[in-house]
Amino acid sequence: MTARRPLVWLPAVTGVGVAVGLGVYGRLHHPSALALFDAFGRPIAIKAGLSSGAAFLAVVQLVSALAIYGRLPSRPWTPVLHRWSGRLAVVLSLPVAIHCLYALGFGFDSPRVLAHSLLGCLFYGAFVAKMLILSQPDGGRPWTLPLAGGLVFAALAGVWLTSALWFFLT
Repeated sequence: MTARRPLVWLPAVTGVGVAVGLGVYGRLHHPSALALFDAFGRPIAIKAGLSSGAAFLAVVQLVSALAIYGRLPSRPWTPVLHRWSGRLAVVLSLPVAIHCLYALGFGFDSPRVLAHSLLGCLFYGAFVAKMLILSQPDGGRPWTLPLAGGLVFAALAGVWLTSALWFFLT
């Protein structure tokens, strides 16, 4: 009897579906221009702060993943740090994404805004794919989890570069 092979394509197709679905919703939804964070101050400053926190936690994710894979020294608590920093990064990103999708929609007014919109959709699609890979026996094939994690990191870094860094520099 042969060993059951994980379905590599299922997380990828689901992740693409999530990314495209978010993009289609953001494009077809009529932006409300209602700021989610009005009661707390300037919405763009709050979004920049939350996304900067998520970006910092993404760096923690990268370093802890390198330790888990033996590329850096590891401690017994490294896997716990990796799981919780990832959870917190996603939690910090959710209010920002909800505000962006609901209040602003999928933008393509400038190359920066288009890149930001595409990377935001890619981030959540790659995140869903990574979570589905984790649910497979042994985390799927050896290359799938690092690839998905790297894509999540790169997309979040791109989102931060095209939003929070842009805000802080301008």
